[in-house]
Amino acid sequence: PDPIDPSWRVDDFAASLTAASGHTVSAYRSDVHAFAEWAERGGVRAPDGVDRLLLRRYVAHLTTRRLAKRTIARKVAALRKYGRWLMRTDIVRVDPTSSLRAPAGDGRLPRVLSDPEITGLLDGPAPDDEPLWRRRRDDAVLEVLYGSGVRVSELCGLDLGDLRLATKAGGITVWGKGSKERAVPLSEPAVDALRAWLQVRHEVVPAETGAAVFGNERGHRLTPRDVRRIIDRRAVSPTHPHALRHSFATHLLDGGADLRVVQELLGHTDVSTTQRYTHVSNERLRRVYAEAHPRS
Repeated sequence: PDPIDPSWRVDDFAASLTAASGHTVSAYRSDVHAFAEWAERGGVRAPDGVDRLLLRRYVAHLTTRRLAKRTIARKVAALRKYGRWLMRTDIVRVDPTSSLRAPAGDGRLPRVLSDPEITGLLDGPAPDDEPLWRRRRDDAVLEVLYGSGVRVSELCGLDLGDLRLATKAGGITVWGKGSKERAVPLSEPAVDALRAWLQVRHEVVPAETGAAVFGNERGHRLTPRDVRRIIDRRAVSPTHPHALRHSFATHLLDGGADLRVVQELLGHTDVSTTQRYTHVSNERLRRVYAEAHPRS
């Protein structure tokens, strides 16, 4: 985990859990540390800056990551215990976790981004002080994730030799789970964004980094954590990187794509893994029907 401000006192909180098992103490320490990391990325650097709205946003963020219901419930329990400890030790005057609840439902269906959320990610305005290289890199990262449905790990592993950009109908070669190679088509906006990024890539990725397509501010190959930061900067609402893959698959099925084709594009070994997206697609169709049909 990344270092956090000492004011969170996570180790002191963990040490107070004398009645809990070692496994629970370790899990609660990790859960609170992860929340503090997330809060600091949003500009909150100490417990006294945490309020109920921030906590609700964090639970929504956990939900977008498709964590199991029991995992989210454990993380919420850890935060509630942490909040009570903050009160007992006079670190905060009001416990913001007192009304915090884990979301109802099984939480297992993937979240699909709405049109405004997709537009905000892909076409949102750039901050005035954002360097050109970052805007072009982030554009290319997001266009590839949504336009090809690749996993974040597959995107981070891309090398220059994996790109096929000679025509508008470009493509990439990725290495998926189990070191299985597959060819994935690129959308036209993704091809354009990659070409624009490659024009300035040398400003960020030094020769000694090798053939990595994407690099970070330190000149190293992009990591999944870097991708999460990109999405945090650009998303209009809390969004997990995997939501772009879910949206890619569901939008294809909404448009009439064959399930086996979507399976191939996603790199799923078993079609039953892909079939969960048909449930999401059907739910979306039912919702549209209910909202639009006069006799629904």
